[in-house]
Amino acid sequence: MNYNLVVPQRHLLMRLFILLFLLCVASVVPVLAQQISLELGKSPLPLNQYYTISVKLQDQQLKEYTPFPEIEGFKRSNKYSSTKTIITGGKTTTILTITQNYAALEEGEYALRPFSMEVNGQTVQSKGMAIEVTPMQLNVPQQVNVPDLISEDDTPVAADEPEFIDKDDNAFLTIYTDKKEVFVGEGVNVVLYFYLAETDQQLLDFYDFANQLSIIVRQLKQPNTWEEAFDFTEITPENVTVQGEPYLRFKLYESVLYPLNLEPLRFPQLKLQMIKYRVAKNPSLLAEDRQEGYKTFYSRERMIPVKELPPHPLRDVVPVGNYTLTESLSKKRVAANKSFTYLFEVNGEGNLAAIMPPAPEVPPGLEFYPPDVRQDVTKRSGRVVGSKTFAYTVLPREPGQYNIDNMLQWIYFNPTTAAYDTLRPSLQVQITGANGSNALVLTRDLGSFYNIIENEDNTLVDVHFFDTIKRYTTIILLILLLISAFVFLKK
Repeated sequence: MNYNLVVPQRHLLMRLFILLFLLCVASVVPVLAQQISLELGKSPLPLNQYYTISVKLQDQQLKEYTPFPEIEGFKRSNKYSSTKTIITGGKTTTILTITQNYAALEEGEYALRPFSMEVNGQTVQSKGMAIEVTPMQLNVPQQVNVPDLISEDDTPVAADEPEFIDKDDNAFLTIYTDKKEVFVGEGVNVVLYFYLAETDQQLLDFYDFANQLSIIVRQLKQPNTWEEAFDFTEITPENVTVQGEPYLRFKLYESVLYPLNLEPLRFPQLKLQMIKYRVAKNPSLLAEDRQEGYKTFYSRERMIPVKELPPHPLRDVVPVGNYTLTESLSKKRVAANKSFTYLFEVNGEGNLAAIMPPAPEVPPGLEFYPPDVRQDVTKRSGRVVGSKTFAYTVLPREPGQYNIDNMLQWIYFNPTTAAYDTLRPSLQVQITGANGSNALVLTRDLGSFYNIIENEDNTLVDVHFFDTIKRYTTIILLILLLISAFVFLKK
């Protein structure tokens, strides 16, 4: 048997089969693509005629479709459908057409931008077109679609146009504060919420939200407060329960305000405009099931009184909050004239930006330098918490045992207990060695760069030494250049 002939024949048959299959697919795809199509109206058209956009379906029922596009300069009017049956050679073809009418508002040139629609799960696209609206025609044929120019309020509902009704919505706008009154300097959490019942999600939608929110935030600002605002990357709803009913809660704004004086915090009545939909009384696939409108929601005015702190010599300067102290020493036993670091860290909830470093009462034998300051703030769950650390560099001059609590103390007002409190250190440091009050050189620890001084060569070097080396190097290079030139010319 000749195997060399059998193998090519098999390959040839396989190629023919693939070619026939591709031809069949190529013939079917255009037919499928033509099952659903878009048809645009004609241009130019008189002012008193409708412009139309139609969806045509061949041999299939309409199940679902996305809304027809908006056209700038036109108003969407009524919608109708028609069915056409064609019988050719015993084959029946049915074409269903859904047409949307558009009434031009005035004469001019307009543009229908490219758009797409989903019909029965299939996406159909249109490149759009230019539309010219000409003056009104007086003698319009009876079969032409003519816009109804009667005012909207006086127009009776057409038999094929859906009737829309208003449904009550369960939604409200409110300002929330976690306290009804505060002390001067005490923080109050302020949040603007919009509540919407889960069952009414299809009735309302946000409208021009960015511009409205910027106006609302300006109204919420308080001139006599320090503000710690919360940042939002996006507005996401929370699932909450209001009087036993499930609601969606949208947090539109949040901050913690610290009043700087006795001026009350006043929040005006805020308003938020939303898109409110009217729903069709008898929904149909051939018509819109809802109609856009607007509704404005208002919040109630709020006022928070500010109370004065109790009498105290430092009432006008003490920080307000709920704080604790964390402290540490870089060394608990230090030689005289060797510096060490003392950390005084205030932790808790309050206006950390208003906390100033405590001024130490320095005893003889120690030198305190201005502290390095570090602040860490966390904004979470309506609270501003964190820490503020003061790192003091201390240089001891005389040996002995020193109690830090005799040097530093920090007084603050606790609004929870409505009383003043004091944070006192508890650490001690032991200074060893001889009396260093007459030392000529300051030995404060200045860092690793200066610690290598003891290991470096301290031999004096002439400042002109490198100039001399440079001069002799230049002379040697010139001599070598002359010798090279002489050898080259000689050869």
